[in-house]
This record gives sequence, C-alpha cells and structure tokens, in this order.
Amino acid sequence: MKERLTLALPKGRLLDGALEILSTLGVEGIDQDSRRLIFSDPRRGLRLLFLKPVDIPAYVLYGAADLGIVGKDILLEQEPDVYEPLDLGFGFCRLVVAELRELWERDDPAKWSWVRVATKYPRLAEQYFTDRGIQVELVRLDGSIELAPLVGLAERIVDLVQSGETLRANGLVEVAEIARSTARLIVNRASMRTEHAAVSELIQDMKGAIRAQSAPPVPRP
Repeated sequence: MKERLTLALPKGRLLDGALEILSTLGVEGIDQDSRRLIFSDPRRGLRLLFLKPVDIPAYVLYGAADLGIVGKDILLEQEPDVYEPLDLGFGFCRLVVAELRELWERDDPAKWSWVRVATKYPRLAEQYFTDRGIQVELVRLDGSIELAPLVGLAERIVDLVQSGETLRANGLVEVAEIARSTARLIVNRASMRTEHAAVSELIQDMKGAIRAQSAPPVPRP
C-alpha cells in the first residue's frame, strides 16, 4: 500500500477503539498527547487526521479524507453520500428520548401531542416524533444536553447514552429508544474507484483485526 490514503479519526469516545484496531494493523507514530492533528505512517501508507466526529462525514464526502471512522448515529443524522462497508463493532450506544423522573412518573407518551425537545440530533428527533403524529419544537444544542430539563429549557431530550449513568446522575429517565449505534468505517465514493486496491486492502485488514480482537484467547499448554 503506497502512502496515498487519508483516514479521518474521531476525537473523543471512539478514538481508543479506532487506535486499537490501527495498532493491531501495525500503525505507528501516533502521539495522543500531541496537539498535532495530522500523523503519517509511511510503512502502512496512511495519513491520519484527528477530527471532531461530526466533521468526519464532510471530510470524507468531499474527498479531503479517503476514509473515516465515525458513529452510526452521526451517519443517520447527516445522511452523507458515502460508502459504509464495515461495522467496526465498538462504541456501542443508543439514541434515546429522556425526561425528568418527576415528569416520567406521571407522564403518558401515548398522549403526547406537542413536545419541546433539546438535542444534538434535530433530524432524527424530528423524524421520530413526526412519524408518531407528535408536533415537536426542537432546541438545537451542542453540549450538556442533560442540563436542558433541569433549567426548564426543554422538558425532554434526545441524546446518546452508553450506560445511562449520566442520565441517572441528572435525575433523567429513558422514555424511548430511537436508534442504536456503533463505530463504522466510511469511504469516499471517488476513492473507492480510483484507489480501489488500497481501500479494499485496508478494509480486509480491518476485518482481520476485528476478528483477531474478538477471538477467544488460546489456552496455554
């Protein structure tokens, strides 16, 4: 593989899983403590970009990166025109509707006709409620979604959860699940054609790394 592929990596919760796969492939030279945003591994023929997860689909869509690793939640929200050849199997989480426990104890979602919802996922949230005939007012936020019900900004939220501990710590209760998400590999459509051999090789290597990680340990004789 020549040094011609650029892979976009997500900073944050998915980064450790992505780096674990790359380490299995023998990728070297990445310093997580550095402020640098670009690293190269000439031996593997990769240039690595460190990006905010929400930006990765744009980098791949417009060809600034040949491939990217990003959560399915972001792909569902943005619907970029890219290939999605591989579920990487890590970073499992769920997109849910949640509300304060005091409201949940007397609430009946079957009677909802209008709701105000705070979320980072306006498209998915709107689709969920409108599909159920519920009018929804969306409050678009980028962080601390759990704070919105606590200060009266919105009674309900749509947000990503892993263990649910953050919800519980803020007095919130899950009402419904909208979608499930894991990390996915995405590929620029033009790169899939022009760099087909290199892209296919990397995909197969990643599949092998995933199988190696999931295989049970071989007992010692």
